[in-house]
Amino acid sequence: SILSRCCRVLSTDSPLTKYSVLDVSINLHPLYPQYTLSMETVDTLKTPTFDVWHWEHNEMLSCLEFMYHDLGLVQEFNMNPITLKRWLLCIRENYRTNPFHNFRHCFCVTQMMYGIIHLCRLQVQEDALLFCVLMTSAVCHDLDHPGYNNTYQINAHTELAIRYNDSSPLENHHCAVAFQILGQPENNIFSNISHELFKQIRQSIIRLIMATDMARHGDILDSFKKVVNNFDFSEEEHVKILQMVLIKCCDISNEVRPMNVSEPWVDCLLEEYFMQSDREKSEGLPVTPFMDRDTVTKAKAQIGFIKFVLIPMFEVVIKLFPQMEEVMVLPLREARDHYEELMQIEEAMSEVSEHRRARLTEQRESSKDSFQKTQIIWVRKVESDGSLLQSGRPWC
Repeated sequence: SILSRCCRVLSTDSPLTKYSVLDVSINLHPLYPQYTLSMETVDTLKTPTFDVWHWEHNEMLSCLEFMYHDLGLVQEFNMNPITLKRWLLCIRENYRTNPFHNFRHCFCVTQMMYGIIHLCRLQVQEDALLFCVLMTSAVCHDLDHPGYNNTYQINAHTELAIRYNDSSPLENHHCAVAFQILGQPENNIFSNISHELFKQIRQSIIRLIMATDMARHGDILDSFKKVVNNFDFSEEEHVKILQMVLIKCCDISNEVRPMNVSEPWVDCLLEEYFMQSDREKSEGLPVTPFMDRDTVTKAKAQIGFIKFVLIPMFEVVIKLFPQMEEVMVLPLREARDHYEELMQIEEAMSEVSEHRRARLTEQRESSKDSFQKTQIIWVRKVESDGSLLQSGRPWC
């Protein structure tokens, strides 16, 4: 029944009701159902603790659609609601089924951006353009990601690397796909705004997606450090830098989430990494060190990234938004501690395994030496006895 489908529960250990029991329009749209989210879901969507693993693609589409309505973007930019649906569907279809860089990751990043907008009370700026750029950049930031990073693209001389002259080939491609989709009239959510406003939105989205290239991480963070203590929302350059930092935070924010939500993402990322390093080996390319399945462990992969990338970046951001410390920075520190403990366990187990291997090797060598000594003694005894020596032939 419609009622039972509207009141589906996430799981026995997660009592969050996804949809409102008043939703009677669930089957009205031919492409994906129109869900009316429960108030509990609406509230949870605004938090970093939102569990993205319990939602199907169609449900995530409805959540994204809700976010655009909730932030006033549909009204402010005169978006056709049906066009918004078609655009979101096309976005989903243009994310590949990679272990990590997939549509669920797109949703994860966008949901975190939506949460930060609410947590940091950016609505007080009454800047719909700011929200539009942040949200749309998050939705589009990894479109058609092939599952192999820029290093591979450049070393393998792929079509993308050649097309974009080895300069952020993936990020350039994500931008191109985003605007190819928007260039289709049936998917153009910005068809009812002025040319000048669209040009401004386009330039901003390109700037933000390009900022997700980790090769630019240090430069962007340094720029933000210079303005954060005297940040002014009326300064256009300040806002541009903030936008880049916020999408970077969202893009790599998995460790901000509860461990039961974040840890599966690490497994997905490592799976994708190992696929790349295997391919690099098979093609005779330089192997990316942090992707090598022969040397990388979950703890090794996370500790350095959390300590030297995530925590330093978020600690700068909380100078502007101190409310982020409890719900984002503290979980990062807890994640760091968790993986440091895991690293100690891994090292202890490795030490035990190494000790066992050494003992087995020693035992094998000892047994071999003992056997050889016994054989020599026996041969000498036989030779001295002469009972097995015949016609001058040596014993064999």
